Amino acid sequence: MTVENDQLSLGTAAARKLATTTKTTPQMQGITSRWLLKLLPWVQVSGGAYRVNRRLSYAVGDGRVSFSVTGTRIRVIPPELGELPLLRGYEDLETLEAMAGRFLQRDFQPGDVIATEGEDADQVVLVAHGKLNRLGHGPYGDEAVLGLLADGDHFGDRALVEGGSWDCTVRAVTSGTVLTLSRQAFDELAASSDSLRAHLAAFRAGPSGAQDEYGEAAIHLSAGHHGEAALPGTFVDYEVSPREYELSVAQTVLRVHSRVSDLYNDPMNQTDQQLRLTIEALRERQEHEMVNNTDFGLLHNADLKQRIHTRTGPPTPDDLDELLATVWKEPSFILAHPQAIAAFGRECSKRGVYPSSADFGGQKVPAWRGVPMLPCNKIPVTTTRTTSMMALRVGEEQQGVVGLHQVGIPDEYQPSLSVRFMGISEQAIISYLVSAYYSVAVLTPDALGILESVELGH
Repeated sequence: MTVENDQLSLGTAAARKLATTTKTTPQMQGITSRWLLKLLPWVQVSGGAYRVNRRLSYAVGDGRVSFSVTGTRIRVIPPELGELPLLRGYEDLETLEAMAGRFLQRDFQPGDVIATEGEDADQVVLVAHGKLNRLGHGPYGDEAVLGLLADGDHFGDRALVEGGSWDCTVRAVTSGTVLTLSRQAFDELAASSDSLRAHLAAFRAGPSGAQDEYGEAAIHLSAGHHGEAALPGTFVDYEVSPREYELSVAQTVLRVHSRVSDLYNDPMNQTDQQLRLTIEALRERQEHEMVNNTDFGLLHNADLKQRIHTRTGPPTPDDLDELLATVWKEPSFILAHPQAIAAFGRECSKRGVYPSSADFGGQKVPAWRGVPMLPCNKIPVTTTRTTSMMALRVGEEQQGVVGLHQVGIPDEYQPSLSVRFMGISEQAIISYLVSAYYSVAVLTPDALGILESVELGH
């Protein structure tokens, strides 16, 4: 008689005691493709700082205005009025406080008209919240959308000193709020402020030199002439105080117990694996800083003229066309959060449009108008489910965006990344200082464009 539970051969659990398992190296979910680090041309910065010289520019006051909110009341922050071209450089805080208090709040609904083409332009309008379309007439009399105004934008400031009529109609796309200051209220304030009258006189006199369409000091030329015409003399003026980018650093101290490194290095070197994952985390943080750092990050260094808003919310083909138009001189690629790329795909599907793909780095990636769209999870998504998309032109020769680093630093382990032995503590813990040096520079404003307020909702 046999017993069913009697074991007739060696079991697998016991056999494994004599077997060597096949192992993977330690895995890490936080490792991403890091397209920005891979595709940026890197410039050697031997002195630790990189100076971007540009032609002298006379461009003034095209920034966005910020507001403070108390309950349902919205008030413009007084120093932010200096973002208006009319008030750029004006620093009399007492007068700015008085001016901010004279703005009137007006709520609007979709379809409301804020300004009508041809009517008297008698106020400056600040957009606190919402979206507005600037409307004009096409060549055959049909209505055409000339542009979009959204949070922080403004219009009509020149009307306060130059008068005239509105050159377009401004109509609300969504509900929102604007703040308005009438010409009468502005004139009353100017009559009581000597500093404001002096500033307005200087503004009317205009910049000290001629400028081209980009706001740069003009280079005088002559073309199409005949005979012995007198040729103009000229020179190219430069910015007196160009911007300098200093290399930033991401650092950490890696600690490994000597017993671990002595006894447990087969089949994998423990120190090498610890270092590998630490460097991956440092590179992830490096890309995050190059996108989000308030000093040199791309999201904070795009020129305000290069920032556009979506027309309706989700990223549509029209919005991507507008984005590429901001970087129309040989755009290299588009960076977007993976969810933004998915939202764009949904909008294309709705319209029966099928984006092409591009062979990029040996793999197929989505593309729009032949420009690759690459995922970057470092671009933040807000609590309201909105994000941004960036279009870049890269390279020094193209006057684009470049990465900055320094190769050849002491104890270099990878380009511009060092691993420095710091010693062994009394607890037999070995310490290594791991440092990565980097920055990113935008050589000309039109090398970087940003599509803002991109909604991700289904």
